Amino acid sequence: MTALLTTRGLSRRFGGLRAVDDVEFALETGEIRAVIGPNGAGKTTFVSLVCGRYAPDAGTITFSGEDITAMPAHMRVRRGIAYTFQITSVFANLSAYDNVALPVQRTLTDGRSRGAVRHGAMEALERVGLSNRANEQAGTLAYGHQRLLEVAMGLALKPRLLILDEPTQGLSDGEIENFVALVREIAKDATVLLIEHNMQVVMELAQRITVFNAGKILAEGAPAEIRGNAAVQDAYLGTTPEAQA
Repeated sequence: MTALLTTRGLSRRFGGLRAVDDVEFALETGEIRAVIGPNGAGKTTFVSLVCGRYAPDAGTITFSGEDITAMPAHMRVRRGIAYTFQITSVFANLSAYDNVALPVQRTLTDGRSRGAVRHGAMEALERVGLSNRANEQAGTLAYGHQRLLEVAMGLALKPRLLILDEPTQGLSDGEIENFVALVREIAKDATVLLIEHNMQVVMELAQRITVFNAGKILAEGAPAEIRGNAAVQDAYLGTTPEAQA
């Protein structure tokens, strides 16, 4: 495998707080990587730097061999980076279908026919299990379904890298089980970077885990390595990974 995404010396301050502090990170093509850590550890700030929501104070970001450090967010989307937010960002007054049709249109060039848009939108909704809710107003969907709709919006962009920020929040046990299967399916075509507090999901899905603490990477490794890491247990997991599920 080759690195799809790398950061070197990546840093971001908010006032006197070092939210991300000199982070060296590499994500391999085709990988499912989980990012975990206590609240305030810098996880969401880190992925916000990667997707272009924030500009770094120092360091570089490389995606598929290209330096994207100064690239605006919309250009990173065109390069293949899609990010679903920790808090839902669906258009509440539009239908589920229209929410997904908008990003589909961004992937099409001259072939913006109604048929092509509909095919892309329904395909994305089908993948997350919401095709039967296509005509429902997004704001009336249950919170868990809104999270899945946002994943569909990310998938509609045909990303090379899909960043999921707390995607299982608000999902029922059955929906979480379906989500795990969905991520495995997504990983056949895209690299997945997952921020997640549900440790059962993390341990089940991730090939490697990166642990943040106080803006720095505390540890990286396979699930078994992280589960047995004393520093990670002390900072985040407690005595068992299930304690943070």
